[in-house]
Amino acid sequence: MTPAAPRRSTAKRIAVIVAVMGPGLIAANAGNDAGGIATYASAGSQFAYRMLFVMVLVTIALVVVQEMSARLGVHTGEGLVSLIREQFPLRWGAFATACLVVANLGLVVSEFAGIGAALELLHVSRYLSVPIAAVVLWSLVAFGSYRYVERVFLLLTLPFLAYPIAAVLGHPSWTTVATHTLVPHFIASRAFLVVVVALIGTTITPYMQLYQAAAVADRGTGADDYRSARNDAVVGSIFCNVISMSIIIATAAAIGGSGPLSSTKQAALALRPVAGSAATTLFALGLLGASALAAAVVPLSTAYALAEAVGAERSVSRGFREAPLFLGLFTGQLVVGALIALAPGNLIDLLIDTQVLNGVISPIFLTFILVLANRRSLLGAAANGPRMRVLATACVAVVAVLAVAVVGLTVAGWL
Repeated sequence: MTPAAPRRSTAKRIAVIVAVMGPGLIAANAGNDAGGIATYASAGSQFAYRMLFVMVLVTIALVVVQEMSARLGVHTGEGLVSLIREQFPLRWGAFATACLVVANLGLVVSEFAGIGAALELLHVSRYLSVPIAAVVLWSLVAFGSYRYVERVFLLLTLPFLAYPIAAVLGHPSWTTVATHTLVPHFIASRAFLVVVVALIGTTITPYMQLYQAAAVADRGTGADDYRSARNDAVVGSIFCNVISMSIIIATAAAIGGSGPLSSTKQAALALRPVAGSAATTLFALGLLGASALAAAVVPLSTAYALAEAVGAERSVSRGFREAPLFLGLFTGQLVVGALIALAPGNLIDLLIDTQVLNGVISPIFLTFILVLANRRSLLGAAANGPRMRVLATACVAVVAVLAVAVVGLTVAGWL
């Protein structure tokens, strides 16, 4: 009888972990979207391995931020915007929400542009693929339960696994990779700084924190399951940045030092060691999965945020009659994003510029998260301890300084 008890205990722990696993992995990997892939690939093609040390720091910051977001969702049962509305003056909450809407709408456009570009590589017109993708994504959310939609989203992360393989088969100098990962190799130039902020913007994106907290609350994860939710957030953050760094390594090995990317076909060269002549097809499938994942998660995070801001019902598991504002906002974003994405333009420039915008807006939301996670009146014993406060404050401060620097350099360039 004695050996059976530990086995049941272990089985129970595994069952709890599997049940809770999902929001952290989805939220983090949604950052490896069309804009993320373009930004990481451009970092590798433009600066080779120099951005790897930056990505180590960004990974630490992402783990800290996603864990705080998960903790807020678990211990309060509310999303971030709902907490901001309750804990801060109305104007502050309105400002935070406005920043989120601007950033996320641009991202929705870029995700549909990514879907169109991916299928154009497979010789399918974007004027056909983008509308079909919008209808499919809308149907998944409007008619499926949260559990079902979540499984679909998780499946869409599988194409990311091709990039670590490409990084290995590209035969980079692993000594150089290790050196640039552990030791900073910065360049004093505006171009380098802009790419750094774009990396931050595509990795630590406001919608990821919003989705993390809202999804944990939506599925009813309680304080007793916090440890599993935390593990989900941490593992998801590390996994997504292993993929991100693999993209940089693979691209640097293939076309490092050739300058900024100018097309999706050029980005596909990094996968040639994996797929040979089929590299373009493999890249297209990965880009399609990444874009589709984020094309659903980004408008969902905005719908969560705006519904929370006015106290309306918000849940993927509800129908239009029960949550008309939530699903209406989601539908409207898909329509606007798909329509704008059909306009002609340079995809790579659009994607990277969108990530820079997110990098500039991120410090605003990160500050709200930090203040909320520090409040014992809100979280009690689950609030940030002294060490976590110092680490989280340092992360937010560095992101803010870099964002201000990019804005300053941009304005100086205009003048």
